[in-house]
Amino acid sequence: MVLSEPSAEEARNRLAEGIERGALATLFGECTVEYDGRAASELGPGERHVMCKPDGTVLVHTAEGQKPVNWQPPGCTQEARIEDGILVLHSRRSNPDEELVVRFTRVAHLAIFETDGAEGTTLSVTGTEEDMKRRILEEPDLIEPGFRPLATERETPAGAVDVYGEDREGAVVILELKRRRVGPDAVGQLSRYVEALERDLHAGVAIRGILVAPSVTDRARRLLAKKGFEFVALSP
Repeated sequence: MVLSEPSAEEARNRLAEGIERGALATLFGECTVEYDGRAASELGPGERHVMCKPDGTVLVHTAEGQKPVNWQPPGCTQEARIEDGILVLHSRRSNPDEELVVRFTRVAHLAIFETDGAEGTTLSVTGTEEDMKRRILEEPDLIEPGFRPLATERETPAGAVDVYGEDREGAVVILELKRRRVGPDAVGQLSRYVEALERDLHAGVAIRGILVAPSVTDRARRLLAKKGFEFVALSP
């Protein structure tokens, strides 16, 4: 349900109904914001976007930045009412005791979205470095014919190597995996691992460093060549 320029009374009724049935509500309009709790703050009149979530979260955004300028966490109670002819959104938290009060002198836009409650709230992440590692362990030839993985997360003084193995000639190979396009920093990380292993293993052991990622920048490619490292293009 979407309303443009609703009256204060109409906005209050629709917002209260949405809160009551566990809907997600967003409002945009001219408002002031007051917070009182562990500290106190006040925002003067301005156009802001306010979101009320079914779990009690309230977020107040301005036209700039990615973070809300005011918020209340999950578990808060939300109430919509009319005071002196304007819409008031009141959010209260009991422990610790704090409240957020948003007073709308004008509601330009109100939208109510029905949700499925807790269903479908699990975040599924795909295309991770773990996925890349699994693919390589299952199909080592993705790196090169004859590559043999021996360990994952092998510890070195510089940190854990993603994949440690050998090539068909018996040379030590370490893989640094990145799920996105990478630059010189990733080459530097690989270099630290190679240097740490050169100190740990006996002198004269050949160690090949291979950076595995979907793509690399031109600077990274030049740095790889300079250090004698290699690059294999592979996506998660």
